[in-house]
Amino acid sequence: MSLESRDDRGVPELTARVVRASFPKGTLAVRVRETLGPLFDDESFAEAFSTRGRPAVSPGALALVSVLQYAEGLTDRQAADQLRARMDWKFLLGLELDDPGFDFSVLSDFRARLIGHGLEEKVLDLVLQRISELGLLRSGGRQRTDSTHVLAAVRTLNRMEFVGETLRAALEALAAAAPDWLSALVTADWVKRYGARVDSWRFPKGENVRTEWAGQVGRDGFAVLEAVYAPGAPAWLREIPAVQILRRAWVEQYHHDGEGVRWREGKDLPPARERLSSPYDPDARYGTKRGSGWCGYKTHLSETCEPDAPHLITHVATTDATVTDTEMTEPIHQGLAARELVPGEHAVDAGYVTAAHIVTARDDHGVDLLGPVGGDTCHERSGEEHFAQSAFTVDWKRRQVTCPQGLTSISWSDQRKASGTPLARIHFAVTDCAVCPLRARCTTATNGKWGRSLTLLPREQQEVLAQRRREQQTEEWKKRYDVRAGVEGTISQAVRRTRIRRTRFTGLAKTHLGNVLAATAINVIRLDAWLTETPLGQTRTSHLARLDLAA
Repeated sequence: MSLESRDDRGVPELTARVVRASFPKGTLAVRVRETLGPLFDDESFAEAFSTRGRPAVSPGALALVSVLQYAEGLTDRQAADQLRARMDWKFLLGLELDDPGFDFSVLSDFRARLIGHGLEEKVLDLVLQRISELGLLRSGGRQRTDSTHVLAAVRTLNRMEFVGETLRAALEALAAAAPDWLSALVTADWVKRYGARVDSWRFPKGENVRTEWAGQVGRDGFAVLEAVYAPGAPAWLREIPAVQILRRAWVEQYHHDGEGVRWREGKDLPPARERLSSPYDPDARYGTKRGSGWCGYKTHLSETCEPDAPHLITHVATTDATVTDTEMTEPIHQGLAARELVPGEHAVDAGYVTAAHIVTARDDHGVDLLGPVGGDTCHERSGEEHFAQSAFTVDWKRRQVTCPQGLTSISWSDQRKASGTPLARIHFAVTDCAVCPLRARCTTATNGKWGRSLTLLPREQQEVLAQRRREQQTEEWKKRYDVRAGVEGTISQAVRRTRIRRTRFTGLAKTHLGNVLAATAINVIRLDAWLTETPLGQTRTSHLARLDLAA
């Protein structure tokens, strides 16, 4: 498809007259057009289209419809129908009332073009740029970030279900692509075992029987793979996506050696971040957080939270479900810096904060990372006061630590965690600790080579950590940190209005694009609420809680 340059000549006179007569108070679409003008121009998406071929539907119009689609929770077909039926949508897009719109399948092609050309963020960028021009968005203020889980558009499977459905999906694909070739390989028993979807299976009971069942599935899968990769087999069979997923899954799940076919167990299994969770979405992973598990992704939303401006989402990050919040702090700051929307103060929960993050945010981005850090380490004994790490005096130049009794450490060694984080291990002599009158309040180490031990981060990080631990105990810091709680309302709004917690698509790239469109829709909704002076929603309080507060 080729992109033909189209000039926005404003809203057609008849469309404007009919819409204003029908909606004297306006609608969201009408107010957005009147405030922001033509929001997306075709040239912003020009790189996604060729200079030759039949003319494409206006990408600026497709971008607007995609945002409205998420604002109202519509499918592609419903969104295309609404464009044909809704006068206010035609007003927003600057169309004649008799404009026939476009086929719903064009929306899917438009999303594929955005992903294929790295334009997933373009829609959000353009909206934020236009709002910045209105003076409602600026860098250097306060922002806050939190994450929520996103369920993949696939069924969550246990291990037995996963291998069974993976083999069944490969057999289905081969049966459709090469029925004659497959019929020479499989028997009637295979049809009985793999003819129905896994959710209709009744798995055998008993550990031994289940192990034998898993071995049978493993042997069948390897038989298929050996046949597909045999020298005489058609080479194109290996390119079938379901066959490639089967091959990867069997490498991850099974041993195949002189002892036969058997499960991989424990450390033989790949890490969860690298292991497939579904044959239908290779990017989805099984993650856990606070005791809850899900198969899919995680999205991080950052928003402004100034009292005199609308609260707008400024950054969206999407990862698989195994990526922790602490891994995303620096990428989020880099993303905000790319948009020139770096905050002066960034409120986050404890999952995003380490001493290294506080130092890096301050030095590299000029951001005050506002979030709680872990408590001081100590040896606790019930009913007794104990010495925390802060009770020890560190002499960084002499590389010595002095304990509350005035004794000095005898060992200081520089080491690194498995992640590469530098740290120092400090030890006191076991002979000093064994006879110390305060030993019960300090350590239980009385045997072996060392007495009390300490672990210190690099000096700058350790000092920042100690300072933050003192600050977060004060009422002033707690009052500043109260602003973070508001991001929960943003996640709630995104879940209710755009259904962000369950992706419509398979794959990380498509899921991220959906999250970006959802965030853009939330921004449009919030801008409209700001223009109409709609008050922010209040935190819900139960009748019982109100009685308690009154008492």
